[in-house]
Amino acid sequence: MIIELHLLQSFPVSNLNRDDVGQPKTATFGGCTRARISSQSLKRAARLLFDQHGLDTAETGVRTKRLLTEAAKVLAERGKHSDDAVAVAEAGLAALGFGIDKNTKLTEYLLFVGRQAVELLADFCAENWDALLATANKKRGKKGETEDGEKSTKDKAKKAKPDKVTEEKAKRILDARRAVDVAMFGRMIADNKDFNVDAASQVAHAISTHAVANEFDYYTAVDDLKPDDESGADMIGTVDFNAACYYRYANLNLAQLAANLDGDLDLVTRGARAWLSAFVHAVPGGKQNSMAALTLPETLLGVVRERGAWNLANAFLRPVTGSDLMATSTARLAEHFERIRGFYGDSQIRSVTAASLAGDLSSLDNVDVASNLDDFIARVLASTKA
Repeated sequence: MIIELHLLQSFPVSNLNRDDVGQPKTATFGGCTRARISSQSLKRAARLLFDQHGLDTAETGVRTKRLLTEAAKVLAERGKHSDDAVAVAEAGLAALGFGIDKNTKLTEYLLFVGRQAVELLADFCAENWDALLATANKKRGKKGETEDGEKSTKDKAKKAKPDKVTEEKAKRILDARRAVDVAMFGRMIADNKDFNVDAASQVAHAISTHAVANEFDYYTAVDDLKPDDESGADMIGTVDFNAACYYRYANLNLAQLAANLDGDLDLVTRGARAWLSAFVHAVPGGKQNSMAALTLPETLLGVVRERGAWNLANAFLRPVTGSDLMATSTARLAEHFERIRGFYGDSQIRSVTAASLAGDLSSLDNVDVASNLDDFIARVLASTKA
């Protein structure tokens, strides 16, 4: 069973997702420039809301490079010497197959793990304290010397290939069967594919339904304590922005989610509800303090299907024009969906639920029209159980 979520959302002056030079991200689509918000930005904005929409914080994960330092803190709180705790945690991660930057004590890349991972790593280090401390002491030579008494010129926490017993312990530390966002968005660990998690959710980059040209705001600021007889600005700068109506698309494969969550149907159900609610409310945080582009989607289309998936972005391959972009975009979305359904058939579709604050949905056939968000989510989820 697959849930698809299609949203139309208009943002006023905003720079929600910047590129490397600070401009709002864009993409060329249908021969013209569109505003764009990356899928990564939208996923982060959504998953940070999961605990506000029915999930406990303990049922979500964290993305971090700081497993070593956090586990060392736990070991120190348990009475271990802080320097030894850091060295043992480093040796522990190396034994589990993860490389560590010797200067920063960070893992080589962000790890997406359940919130219990820090405690579990600390437990692993405590259980193997003597062996790991011996390895750490051998490595650091107590005074920065090698076994031969020569000064060490190379001090890297090299990755090891763990044996089967140690790998099982690593799997327990990296276990994501209770971390709903890891189960949804997946995990890829290049050094060990056994730790990978296939994502249950796919998220598209949001693009504007119409052509967009980035603009910039020229601003000045004045020193409040400047003498009255001095004039002129004390700071001058520019901030890039645009304003756009975006098409957003994401889907959730409930069978994959159930497999990732070890068949916990209660967690799957609550996770699906949190996914729907969070994605509707997800707004990236870029430049929000200076622009407050805190708008909500105005058109929502939810499709529940047995198989397949339809991204409806091609409804806007020809850019929308006119003064009422939301109403026109809503009509385009509905018409495009009906054309695809008519051509490819809809035997795989269980239900279509729609709601719109500003558009005409009359071209949609066999659709449940929801009166509010709670009704929309309830209708979508109910059809997954039919």
